[in-house]
Formats: sequence, C-alpha cells, structure tokens
Amino acid sequence: MLALDQGTTSSRAILFDTNGRPVAASSRPFPQHYPRDGWVEHEPEDLWTTMLACGREVLQRAGAEAGSVVAIGVTNQRETALAWDRETGQALAPAIVWQCRRTADMCATLRDEGWSEQVRERTGLVIDPYFSATKWAWFLENVPGLRARAERGEVAFGTVDSFLLWRLSGGRLHITDASNAARTMLFDIHRQVWDEPLLRHLGIPAGTLPEVVDSSAVYGESDPALFGRPLPLASAVGDQQAATFGQACFEPGAAKNTYGTGAFLLMNTGDTAIASRHNLLTTVAWRIGGAVTYALEGSIFIAGAAVQWLRDGLKLIDSAAAVEPLAAQVADSGGVYVVPAFVGLGAPYWDADARGLICGLTRDSSAAHIARATLESICYQTRDVLACMEADSGRSLPALRADGGAVVNDLLMQTQADTLGIPVQRAAVAETTALGAAYLAGLAVGIWRSTAELAATWSYDRCFEPQLDQATRDARYDGWKRAVARAGSRS
Repeated sequence: MLALDQGTTSSRAILFDTNGRPVAASSRPFPQHYPRDGWVEHEPEDLWTTMLACGREVLQRAGAEAGSVVAIGVTNQRETALAWDRETGQALAPAIVWQCRRTADMCATLRDEGWSEQVRERTGLVIDPYFSATKWAWFLENVPGLRARAERGEVAFGTVDSFLLWRLSGGRLHITDASNAARTMLFDIHRQVWDEPLLRHLGIPAGTLPEVVDSSAVYGESDPALFGRPLPLASAVGDQQAATFGQACFEPGAAKNTYGTGAFLLMNTGDTAIASRHNLLTTVAWRIGGAVTYALEGSIFIAGAAVQWLRDGLKLIDSAAAVEPLAAQVADSGGVYVVPAFVGLGAPYWDADARGLICGLTRDSSAAHIARATLESICYQTRDVLACMEADSGRSLPALRADGGAVVNDLLMQTQADTLGIPVQRAAVAETTALGAAYLAGLAVGIWRSTAELAATWSYDRCFEPQLDQATRDARYDGWKRAVARAGSRS
C-alpha cells in the first residue's frame, strides 16, 4: 500500500507491506507563507509537486515496481481550503491553511446572526475560522471574478484530499470522504449530506463542492502517466482520523493524541454522535460501507509549532531536537508558563483573538525554563481537552495512545504522563497517520477483512508511567489555567 500523507509543513509517502510494516519512506518540506498578521497560506502547486515526488521516490527507494502496489491511500491536513479550475485543474488562489484567522470577523458575524446552535447541531462544530466554510466564502468575496465563474460551474472547491485526488485521477474525481467533509462546517454529520441552509447563507454554490464518499473504497484509478501504470485509489481520510485508525482505536472509549504542528486528541464514540457540553467537536472518525463511526475531538492549534518558534523566533535552539536537552537542564519550569496562542486558542476555549504570552518570569528564569515551559504547554493543553472529553463521554481514559513527530521527545512524553496522571503509550509505528491511510486502503482491496485483524497488529514502543504526585500535578495545572486566563481576549 502506498500511503500519501500531505501534512501542514511537509509531504510524505510511505510504502507499507501487507503486514502493515513500513518498507520505505520519503519526505519533502514546502514553504509556509504569512502574507499578513494571522494569515497562513500554501502554494497549491507545492502540495502537489512535493506529494508526487515523494510517491515516486518511495517506490524507487524500495526498488518496487508500480505493479506491486495494490492500492493508494490519501491522508491530509484538514480544513485547508482550495479553489481550482474544473477544466485545467489549476489553482485559482493560494490555499488558505487551517491555521489562518482571516475570517474571524466573518465568523463573529455568523455568531451574531444566531447560527451557533444550528451549526453545532448539524455539523458538530463551533463557528471558527479554523474550518473550511468561511475560507471558501472568502474566496468568493475576494478573488476577482470567482463568484461568477463558480455560478457557471467552472470552479471546484475542496480540501487537500479533494485536490490531490483530482490531480491523481487526471481530473476524473471530485470527491472527499466523510471525515474531511465533517471538517468544513458545511456537512450535516447526521444525514451525511451538504447542508443546504448553510450553503445558501454563506453564498457557496453547491455545485462547487465534491461528492462525499466512504473513507475506504476503490474510487477509481490514478492517471497512468504518474506512476507508469494506473493504481487503485482506495482510501481518503483526514490526518487525525487516519491516526486514530492507525492507532487501532476501533472501540468506543479508545483515544489517541497526535503531536505535530498542532495536537489533536480524538476519542472513538462508536455509532453515537455525542453532543459536547464542553466545547469539543463532534466529528466523523471514518465511514466504511456506509456505516459512520463518530468521535469527540479536541483541536490544539499550536504544539510542535511552539518548538519551531523557540528555534526560528527566539533562536534558543538550533533544531527541534535540541529542545529536549535544553529543557532537561532544569527539574521544572520554575513557575514559568508559556501560552502559545499564536493563532488564537482552539479547544476548549475557541478564542480566535487570544494571543501568546510568557508569564511567571523571575531574575532566575533561563532559556531552559522557557524551553521546559513550552513543552509543558503542550501537555497542559492536552489535559484541558481530555478533562472535557471524559466529562462529555462519561468515560475515564485508562491510557493515552501517542503518535506524531514530537513523540520522539522522551521528556515531552514523560511530562504528558505526569500532567495527566495516566500512562502514555508511544506507538511502535510513529507514522500512524500514513498507517491509517494504508489500513483503510488495504481494507478496500481485501488485504485485511476486518478491523479486528488490524487491532492484533497494534503495539507500543514505550509506555511512560506518571511519576508526579497528585498535589503537585494539580498545583502546576492551576497555574496554567491562570496563565491561559491572562492570554484570553476576554481577560
């Protein structure tokens, strides 16, 4: 299975064998663009060219012919919105990245107009610039001539999976899976259809949107010119849902956290869409054979990106890996708190206007304390979300499954266990997002017959047990909550 994993800062391709083991991998970064304060963009051609190059390179590295690939699975950064020409496939504007806050005023207007409850009931989401809907509305209002072209049926809208599948299929497929559709703020997750009242209110022509399909199915074939022969396109799934599937969280109550640019905690809730009472998202985990599995999700906007800021912004470290030895120079953060609200705060605060801060500094504070506080901020945000998730679901999590690029940091994982008071299990296969896409593609073409078969293959690399006493754990967390209150726009 060839898994194509298009992330926020890089594209990756991993070839998995039929036992779910990685055979070869390729990764290529691409630029991030910040044209204005709070704006984040990608060049759509960068997404495509790096993804295609990785797919070709991984086959070459494995010494594999295209004929040995039984299926391609696609997984992607979610909510990032694109617009392209239906005839040529060329992008009509820079991609608006999920982190972008340019539509904050548009979202405030929607809330003022009384749409919050309807949006939550139908889509499971809160009104926030994070999601795709207002990004597409922004395109229509700000790209010259786009609305007229969209109404003539000349424009295709989509998230990254749709754009990649369009290109992979040579323009024959305009589809998205239910997990990605559920992140647009336009999809009724209960009826599994695009919501007409929301489309009308935002002025988005229904004909611009992709067909919604299962997360695991053979949709068609790749253009033979891309890999030398046509290959089955057999899965599409948002990156966090893919990681949940790759972590074998198949039973209600199982949960994982992915530590990447952001951090994303998902709990499987089975065939029940639990309405959150604590500002979490109710979302589609995946849809297979028409049957929907739902999840509760807490989206943390800044996790690994905070370490990148230590490297690129403050110049405290030369590489992301250097944060661990720097932070390990001190036993704790010395009362320093970093709130990395660089693009506002996600769950459970949903404060688009919050801004980052460092507080608790004394004359004795050092770069090591700031580094440690930055790692702790990732862990505290996870505790924020997990507390809400347990309250909504009525379940206490016995252990948290962890994956993503940042989990190589042992200090981060130990701090997470200490902050939560439960074991943290680091996945044996770190690239669980790509693995989830491969699993779903393999199911579609009959490599595996059931999720029970897949569950038997899951294992963890290391289990981090909590070592901090409850009183200290809670005291430090209370300090975090005070720091977050200072960072909030309503403080």
